[in-house]
Amino acid sequence: MKGSVIKYEQDNIDTDVILPGPYLKIHDYDELAKHAMEGLDKDFHKKVKPGDFIVAGRNFGCGSSREHAPIALSSSGIKAVLALSFARIFYRNAVDGAFLLPIEIDENVYKDISDGDSLEIDTAKNEIKNLTKNKTYKIKPFPDLIGKIIAAGGLFNYKP
Repeated sequence: MKGSVIKYEQDNIDTDVILPGPYLKIHDYDELAKHAMEGLDKDFHKKVKPGDFIVAGRNFGCGSSREHAPIALSSSGIKAVLALSFARIFYRNAVDGAFLLPIEIDENVYKDISDGDSLEIDTAKNEIKNLTKNKTYKIKPFPDLIGKIIAAGGLFNYKP
């Protein structure tokens, strides 16, 4: 996967800002995408392009268990969120629905990646190449079961 970074240097980005509550009645994914990150960044839609990545701090996706948050991000073009940690419900919603990849990175990687950097992510090698800075970083490997669910294209396609 290749894309550009949209970085939010903060922790606890919750599902209420990823997709604000008034839009939870919408079931059309393209319409949900129009409101992604609206509670945090009114210019998100001017920044995001298909294949882009969000980089954020700790506990990304905390708050309610709404599946709408990873759906809205994915439908807006985001392929992966790179964060120091994730709220478990967001993490599983993202993986189980095959909406986007939740990739855990360490503090040094988080600090070194800048807004606008171009990245290439190789989950088979567990690494990120920062094409802008000509650097390579290691990422936390997915647990075995999560890797199998991702490879299957989501939980509904997974056959144990």
